[in-house]
Amino acid sequence: MAGRVVAGGLVLALAPVAGLAALAGTALVGAGPEVSTVAGLAVFASVLFLGLLLCVPRPHVAWGRWSRAVLVLGVEAAAVWQVSALTLNSLAVPPAPAGVAGQREWRLPTGSRLAYVRIAPERVTRPEPVVFLHGGPGVGDLEGDSAFYGRLASAGFEVYVYDQLGAGRSARLADPRGYGLARDVADLEAIRRTVRAGRLNLVARDHGAQLAAAYLAAHPDRVARAVLYSPTGLTPARAPSRIATSAIPLGPGALPHPRTLAVSALLRVDPATARAFAGDRELDAHLALLLRDQAAPACPAPAPGPGYGGYVALAGRTAPASLRNDLVRTAVPVLIVKGACDAEPWSDATAYRRTLPDTRLAYVGTAAPPGRTAAYLDVLRTFLTGGEPNAYPAEDPPPGYRGPA
Repeated sequence: MAGRVVAGGLVLALAPVAGLAALAGTALVGAGPEVSTVAGLAVFASVLFLGLLLCVPRPHVAWGRWSRAVLVLGVEAAAVWQVSALTLNSLAVPPAPAGVAGQREWRLPTGSRLAYVRIAPERVTRPEPVVFLHGGPGVGDLEGDSAFYGRLASAGFEVYVYDQLGAGRSARLADPRGYGLARDVADLEAIRRTVRAGRLNLVARDHGAQLAAAYLAAHPDRVARAVLYSPTGLTPARAPSRIATSAIPLGPGALPHPRTLAVSALLRVDPATARAFAGDRELDAHLALLLRDQAAPACPAPAPGPGYGGYVALAGRTAPASLRNDLVRTAVPVLIVKGACDAEPWSDATAYRRTLPDTRLAYVGTAAPPGRTAAYLDVLRTFLTGGEPNAYPAEDPPPGYRGPA
């Protein structure tokens, strides 16, 4: 009897796994989200029913067998109903983010439609505009970033802040497999041509540094200077973001949720089916919850504005395997900025510092995150106008640094 109950418990534990496998398997062979969902729920229900039968022994008397049947069917119906409701009903979807002051749209030859804000001085005195590349990936703040980086216009620069493809207020792709560094590099080059600039000054934050590096490697003669604030590592292979690998199966309250488990399974076999199953705005809301739950209390940072990019954040990033070798041959001046407390490891900044020939590191050593402080803006303005900010010469982080090593 004990062995039967143990076997039943194991079968019950396998029920959601079997359901997700059926969901992913039918999607892999080309079934749509409706067929895949029905198949997954049917397999889940069948395996669950078998587990319940094994857990509840079969009585010898007739009334006991009827009672067992009622119990098993009741539990089965309640469990399947609950899981089906949670799987089929979308999470709360916020409205699309409202436009920001000065928002416009680029319709690029690449096919991308990107929301942007242009901040211009009264008289342009510097020919290379500043283009800001947000991080995440897929986490932009068009309003906040344009307000902060737009202050560089006082130095004579045109400043462009935009939401990358799939993020914020920019267009989304029907197939998330179309996102990646190659598409973002092509978009950035199309932006350069559209604004008729010979060269660009690039300012990038966290994952935006990978885009800046990939663009720099592909078009080294089209970058005047580059600033990488709290850059992520130079990853040559396809690697899902930390958010994707650590928390996509979790729903509200950081608990396993059938719908987000289904999205996670579909993303791994057919991202287009995943998007048809759960739309962009739903994934935006999910990503917002993950970012809120993953905030590091030791290094608090202001929450970005509305307009996340769920699928572009979860689809992974592909960097060329030759990226490091290509960067070694560039001669563009690059400034890396680290603060006393930011989210990316110090070793990631060191990797850029060792790879890029003409680079220097500035340390904005304040307790507050340096992303939008006056000290960080001063460092930016000094470097972009041809000056040399105070460099931090050591390899190891200084005393008082509170970010990851």
